[in-house]
Amino acid sequence: MKVQFLYWEECPSHEEALARLRQALREEGVAATVEVVRVETPEDAVRLEFPGSPTIRLDGEDVQPETAQARGVLTCRTYRTDTGRLSPLPTVTMLRAALRRRLPAQEGVHGTGTA
Repeated sequence: MKVQFLYWEECPSHEEALARLRQALREEGVAATVEVVRVETPEDAVRLEFPGSPTIRLDGEDVQPETAQARGVLTCRTYRTDTGRLSPLPTVTMLRAALRRRLPAQEGVHGTGTA
């Protein structure tokens, strides 16, 4: 599985979001390396179709596409949490659910590794 973490340095929530992503990977037993991508310029944002920071993609798919409406912007983004509230961070529960949707247990892709 390809795991991408895209962020804009000016967004204050990116470090915690990366920690939550790594926690979700560990808890789900997913052996995947996280590709950390710093989005620095408006041109980078357009090229990467960046909907804001932080953005997490699993095999190229946003973990919450319904909140990734903007494209090509240097800004912070929000996520809708499990309780329906808006947050600058995805919850670990949301990330774990996104991982489970991408990795059916029968594929045998779970294991240990670094994230």
